[in-house]
Amino acid sequence: MVHAGENIALPAPATAGQVSVEQVIAQRRSVRDFANTSLKLSDISQLLWSAQGITDIRGLRAAPSAGALYPLEIYVVAGTVDGLAQGVYHYDPQRHQLTKEDGADVRAALTAAALSQAWIQDAAAVIVFTADYQRTRKKYGNRAERYVHIEVGHAAENLFLQAVSLGLASVVVGAFDDDELARVMQLPVELRPLLLMPVGRN
Repeated sequence: MVHAGENIALPAPATAGQVSVEQVIAQRRSVRDFANTSLKLSDISQLLWSAQGITDIRGLRAAPSAGALYPLEIYVVAGTVDGLAQGVYHYDPQRHQLTKEDGADVRAALTAAALSQAWIQDAAAVIVFTADYQRTRKKYGNRAERYVHIEVGHAAENLFLQAVSLGLASVVVGAFDDDELARVMQLPVELRPLLLMPVGRN
């Protein structure tokens, strides 16, 4: 059993696939109907890498970031993932690993915080995008919020397209009570939730 604070190494991400970029763009759709089947740990690894993984020896990541300041922090709420116990995990891009934050399956609580959008609870996992605006604000001042929102859009679309390439389904959820979601996720005070992406099979 993995306890809070322990790290889980992720499988190395693949850097070549069987489906073209053009195909996944054409096939990308928002899906809110998930089958009652599990994801693999390799799926989670690939999804997280596509959103925020390191892709350059200089530490640059898969999604562009203003000033390479990387304000985004990504969490995984695991429900039914083979090789990963239920709970809340934080993604560490530098080490490509997860750190367990909590052992509770909070998908139902996320659903309640997100205006009772039931498909969140039905997904095998939920990827939660958060940001520390101050990381960008210290360089870009009052344009920081705009730049952070541009960045999370890039990261989310990367994850969306990666999901399609893996034969998975997802949707972007932006309607939720920010404070309640932060409470459910027990986010550090400097982090604000930006969007949710339930992921599963359909």
